[in-house]
Amino acid sequence: MTVEILDSPGEVAETLAVRLLDQLVALQRTRAEVHLGLTGGTIATTMYQRLGALAPVRDIDWSQVHLWWGDERWVSPDSPDRNDLGARAGLGQIWDLVTLHRMPANEGGDLDAAAAAYAAELGDTVLDICLLGLGPDGHVASLFPGHRSEQQTGRVIAVRDSPKPPPERISLTLEVINNADEVWFVATGSEKAEAAARAVSGDDELPSGRARGRSRTCWWLDRDAAAQLPTGD
Repeated sequence: MTVEILDSPGEVAETLAVRLLDQLVALQRTRAEVHLGLTGGTIATTMYQRLGALAPVRDIDWSQVHLWWGDERWVSPDSPDRNDLGARAGLGQIWDLVTLHRMPANEGGDLDAAAAAYAAELGDTVLDICLLGLGPDGHVASLFPGHRSEQQTGRVIAVRDSPKPPPERISLTLEVINNADEVWFVATGSEKAEAAARAVSGDDELPSGRARGRSRTCWWLDRDAAAQLPTGD
């Protein structure tokens, strides 16, 4: 596990975008396709904006990059609550070049069927990098501590009665997240400090404390989010 602490949210977004581009270049030297799991949230959206701005100067075959989502809100396709809208706005021209695997939106269908459809699309895909945000309660994707979402089995689940609105969602499970080659957490702000400290230490009461990449787990934090980390981390 590595923990990188930056001075500000802006520096977190910039550094993460640069490192992600570096890693995509390195991965494409060794394989035909790269599978990247995306997360939502303000800092992730800012990072996607930097990624979109920096991408034209990097030697990446975007047609061989697959974008997946860790979770999505079960709302209408044009709802501002959708995680993928922030990614689309930030990534710019990249959006039209990559292979997109967007989670279904609520267009009058069935939530369970939508989750099952995404599970079928995902199949046995292994994510090369899975980006994860962090909730103040320690949740990742739409897996919430003490909620039935973290106990459900399978690779993709329907989430109901989410503690955080909107109440209905689709989420990858820890089975998929923990099978990713690398898991990259990103968190900023003092409201994330306690959860970050507990998750970094491996607190198994939190889904984030149990989320780990097979090869590497990276944390990208600003100083506020890192404020409660034990000395030496």
